[in-house]
Amino acid sequence: MFRGRAALFDRLAGVFDNALIDRRSTVAPIDWYREPHGWQERTELYVSATEAMFEDAALKAIAGAGLQPGAIDGIVFVSTTGISTPSIDARVAPRLGLRSDIRRVPVFGLGCAGGVTGLATAARLAAAEPGSNWLFVCVETCSISIRLDSDDPAAIVATALFGDGAAAAVLSTTGKGLATIRGAGENLWPDTLGIMGWRVEDPGLAVIFDRAIPPFVEAELAVAVDKILADLDLTRADIDRFCCHPGGTKVVDAIETALELPAGTLDLERQVLRDQGNMSAPTVMFVLEALIARGLPERVMMTAFGPGFTCAGMVIER
Repeated sequence: MFRGRAALFDRLAGVFDNALIDRRSTVAPIDWYREPHGWQERTELYVSATEAMFEDAALKAIAGAGLQPGAIDGIVFVSTTGISTPSIDARVAPRLGLRSDIRRVPVFGLGCAGGVTGLATAARLAAAEPGSNWLFVCVETCSISIRLDSDDPAAIVATALFGDGAAAAVLSTTGKGLATIRGAGENLWPDTLGIMGWRVEDPGLAVIFDRAIPPFVEAELAVAVDKILADLDLTRADIDRFCCHPGGTKVVDAIETALELPAGTLDLERQVLRDQGNMSAPTVMFVLEALIARGLPERVMMTAFGPGFTCAGMVIER
């Protein structure tokens, strides 16, 4: 795709090597990315692909909870890689067999933090109405915003890093689940709007990635995590395993350093990054799924970073 742009290709080759990603999923065949696309085409692809992934993830989560779609009382839907009004949850609800009185909470703008923040929002809503069943779904189509027309270093990193994915879970105060959510919290740093996010441009969204993200995480994460834990009457010593959003290899390294974890502790994070790439919000849910498959520890803290710049944290117990 970069033939004829030798200097740019040389820069890209190193970025791809350093990303340590073997494969990723995309919502369009590779040839789609060879052609220019404007907002309309990108949005049409976002809507059709996100509807399909939403439906697939939601039905698996509902079935996994031993429920029928009609038992779902509300939906929290998180997505930041496209725009749709009506929102995707409204578009797919009838096809899923959800009730006409379903409560819907579509959330935009959380970015990579959306997996944790959205899950926490659904948990709070379920706790506020004991006995209700809430469906959390996050879908991100990061690849639609890959910009081969840009020489911006952040765009080059995004070309090597982003993949597409979806995840879902059901939350309730009743039934026998995989884990109990003890609590959640967030930390928003002032004057950090330029660290991560999207710029709205023609012909599409342009990623904002500051080179300062790994050093910022290394310097600031521990204080944020300790505060979130303190609000739950816990300390880091009470956590058996951290479950982190793997934003990139350098970010994973920075998390281990910040939290004083032995190098290599976040092995599942690196595995998900290698096999799926950075899918934004759903990625930490993929890590959680791998952790459940291996054997969920007694107490786990999920963490993720997102635009703001913010850190979201949640403690779950087996």
